[in-house]
Amino acid sequence: MKRSKLQKIQDFITFPFRAFFVLQYDKWKLPCLKTERFDYVSREVKGYCLDVGCCRYNEFIRDYCDNNGKGIDVYPYAGLSEENIVKKLTKFPFENETFDSVTFIANINHIPPYERDIEITEAYRCLKYGGNIIIQTANPLASILAHKVSDCYDFIFGTLNADSERGMHKDETLFVTEKEVMERLKKAGFKDLKKKYFTTQWFLNRLYVGWKKSDDNGFCHISSEKLSAR
Repeated sequence: MKRSKLQKIQDFITFPFRAFFVLQYDKWKLPCLKTERFDYVSREVKGYCLDVGCCRYNEFIRDYCDNNGKGIDVYPYAGLSEENIVKKLTKFPFENETFDSVTFIANINHIPPYERDIEITEAYRCLKYGGNIIIQTANPLASILAHKVSDCYDFIFGTLNADSERGMHKDETLFVTEKEVMERLKKAGFKDLKKKYFTTQWFLNRLYVGWKKSDDNGFCHISSEKLSAR
């Protein structure tokens, strides 16, 4: 799935075209923005992966993790089985220390703000020591514009994207800030936080990576606040 240098240059040059026309699938030898997101995120995955908010067909786990993982969602999108559907994402149906990586791809803004800490803490609980969380999101202005352009296309052509199919809850937001993501990751206990930009998308998309680490004695301390959120 890795792209060559020439492909990346082509993707960089054609980014405005690809963004404006909101390609849902790869077309004309150009990747849609979703393909690029999956490509960038998959490079950070370290093994058995949980994809939170997996959406249609559980594509990330199926195509980018070689089915080495699980995808969960609250909405019964096409291609999802019963094991993919959960009633709420505030309690993941997995044991402690199950996964090597947990991903939130283009969906952290769709989690109501009052549930974001809970879900990130659940990701922490389900990760093995030495595992990482990967949160992918867009620049706030780019995210607002992308949603508006997508809404226009849906209205004119009826080409429903995943967000419009499910419908946005009144408590969802169009974007999250870098400050918010970093603060929530720190609050959950993640260490060595890093931000990485998508060069082929003109640095308007980025991902955040944090690690679950034990202390010098091999213990991982979890606050009473985190325990109460479980």
